[in-house]
Amino acid sequence: MTFTYRFVDSPVGRLKLVAKGECLAAILWEHERANRVLLGEMAEDRGSEIIHRAQAQLAEYFAGTRNRFELALDFHGTDFQKKVWQALLTIPFGETRSYREIAVQVGNPAAVRAVGAANGRNPISIVAPCHRVIGSSGALTGFAGGLSAKQWLLTLEGHRLPASYTQAQALPSLQGSLF
Repeated sequence: MTFTYRFVDSPVGRLKLVAKGECLAAILWEHERANRVLLGEMAEDRGSEIIHRAQAQLAEYFAGTRNRFELALDFHGTDFQKKVWQALLTIPFGETRSYREIAVQVGNPAAVRAVGAANGRNPISIVAPCHRVIGSSGALTGFAGGLSAKQWLLTLEGHRLPASYTQAQALPSLQGSLF
């Protein structure tokens, strides 16, 4: 089955919403690292209901009126990656977890680096909230959308960032969003 996609603008940059059938398969970033997420052949969306719902729910999230997504998801990756991505879905809105905490949750406390690698390949950014995973010291660590997007998303969710992060690092406000 071919993947379908639609580009949408958001407060954290242009996003590529990707569907496979009636499931959301990816939310990719405008400046995506080549081969970070491996999917199959893609065609431009011609009215996918799941992409429409994802776009609407993302708009609500960015407006601050949604804190939980209700979308059918189709993760494409290894069994270990899928376990990590499922663990991401359990992190409540406004909270964070460390890579170590996720490793313990998936039953492999020694797999901190593997959890980091899987988190970095999360195909469904924002909905599967990889931005909620931080270093054990509380430091913001790598993020496919960039650290300023990670900071912006955490701030939107009410997470208090360390004093070393300033508002000047944040992305523009919600005003002007094309959602």
